Amino acid sequence: MATVSQRVFSVDAGGEGWRLDRWLVEQMPDRSRSEIQRWIKEGLVTLEGQTARASARLEVGQHIALAMEPSRPPDGLEPEALPLVIVYEDADLLVVNKPAGMVVHPAPGHASGTLVNAVLHHCPQIEGVGGERRPGIVHRLDKETSGLIVVAKNDHAHRCLQAQFKGRTVYKEYLALVEGRLTPAHGRITAPIGRHPDDRKRQAVLPVDAQTGSSAGREAITVYTVLGVYAAPGTSSGAPDTIFSLVSAELHTGRTHQIRVHFAWCKHPVVGDMVYGLRKQRLKLDRHFLHAHRLRLRLPSSGEEREFEAPLPAELQSLLDQLVLRG
Repeated sequence: MATVSQRVFSVDAGGEGWRLDRWLVEQMPDRSRSEIQRWIKEGLVTLEGQTARASARLEVGQHIALAMEPSRPPDGLEPEALPLVIVYEDADLLVVNKPAGMVVHPAPGHASGTLVNAVLHHCPQIEGVGGERRPGIVHRLDKETSGLIVVAKNDHAHRCLQAQFKGRTVYKEYLALVEGRLTPAHGRITAPIGRHPDDRKRQAVLPVDAQTGSSAGREAITVYTVLGVYAAPGTSSGAPDTIFSLVSAELHTGRTHQIRVHFAWCKHPVVGDMVYGLRKQRLKLDRHFLHAHRLRLRLPSSGEEREFEAPLPAELQSLLDQLVLRG
C-alpha cells in the first residue's frame, strides 16, 4: 500500500497572483495539471491551513500543504555503483560534476541510472533528506546538461541550501555555444518563462500583456557575456563560414530550461538543442552544448563562501577545438 507523504511550499514573489493549480504544476514538473487538480478536488491541498480551490489566487508568503498518495511507490531509489565525479564533499553536502546523459532523479522512463541512485550508493544516509522521491536534491540540471550540481547530505544542509537558491544568493554560471554572432557582446535577457501553451513538456517565453504589464510566465533573468566568436569553414569553395558564439551565462533565476529557452527566443539557440534549437543542426554533437561551469555558495555549517568549477567535458572541448576563433 502506498504511503501518504506531505510537502509544504512557500509562495515567493514570482508566484504572486498565480492560480494555485498552475503554480503547483510549475513546482512539480513531473506531475500533470490534471493530477494536481484531482488532488485539490479530493481535499489533499490546503492553503494557509484551509481546504483550497484550484482557482485560488496566491499571495507572497502563503503556505501550501500537499498531502498526497504517490501515483506509484518510490521504486527505483536503489543505490547503484555508478561513476560519480565528486568535486567537493564535507559532512553537509556533495558537489558533483554530472555527465551529460544522466538524469538527476528517478522519473517516469528513468527508474534507475540517475544521479540520486549513484549518490545513495556513495552516502546512504541521504535517504529521505528533503523528500523520499528526490533525496538531497535542491536544484536540477537537464539530462543533456553537464556540470556542477550540489546535493545535501542532511536536513539542515537541505534547508540552508534551499534558502540560498530561493534567495538567489547562489552564483550559477554556464558555458554555452549558440548559433550566430550574439550581439551585444554583454547583455541581460529578462523575458518571462512558463509552460508552453500547446506542449506541456516544453517551456516558452510568454508575452507580457500591454495593458496590465503582467505575463502568464514567471520572471526569468539571464545575464550573458560573449567569450569568443567561432567559425566553421564553409564546406565548399566560396561558401560562407558558419558563425557561433561561446557565451558565459549567469542565471539570476532558475526556471526550467531557462538558458535554452532564452537564447532560442533571441534567435541564437544552443548548439545541439533538439527541442528548442535548429531542426537541422550545423555541427555534429550528440548532446546540447550547455555546461554548468561555476557554482558559488555558502557552506551550511560554517557560512564560508566557496566557489567550485568544472572544465568543459572532452566532447565539448573537442568540438570547440575544431572551430576557428574569430574574435
